[in-house]
Amino acid sequence: METKPQLLIVDDEPLILMTLVDAFEEAGFSILASSSGANAITHLATRNFAMVVTDIRLGAGPSGWDVARMARQCNPGVVVIYMTGDSGADWVSEGVRSSVIVQKPFALTRMLTVVANLLYTVVPPQHSILTCF
Repeated sequence: METKPQLLIVDDEPLILMTLVDAFEEAGFSILASSSGANAITHLATRNFAMVVTDIRLGAGPSGWDVARMARQCNPGVVVIYMTGDSGADWVSEGVRSSVIVQKPFALTRMLTVVANLLYTVVPPQHSILTCF
């Protein structure tokens, strides 16, 4: 039996988060949703995700930049997609290497296509071991 890729989706806007979760689950992905950077970082320390899809501005606490850096510290091969309405200019200096940025607003079909293309074309590392505590 094939296991579904597990994605961590992070957004502090409840409607956007729920919409993404519903769309990704309907597309066959296993989803863990988080409404804050702090909560997302807690999940990263205990689970191994195939991909992290995060908004950049997450309110008080860690930003999406911080979430992505922790995700890569825990699993260097994790695929990272940033979502933003206004922080795209900082991607070159703040974003993790080999990440993708999707400008808000976006069509759900566009995001699903980006996720599927990245997940199924990126060659996963031979060993994905959690290295954070």
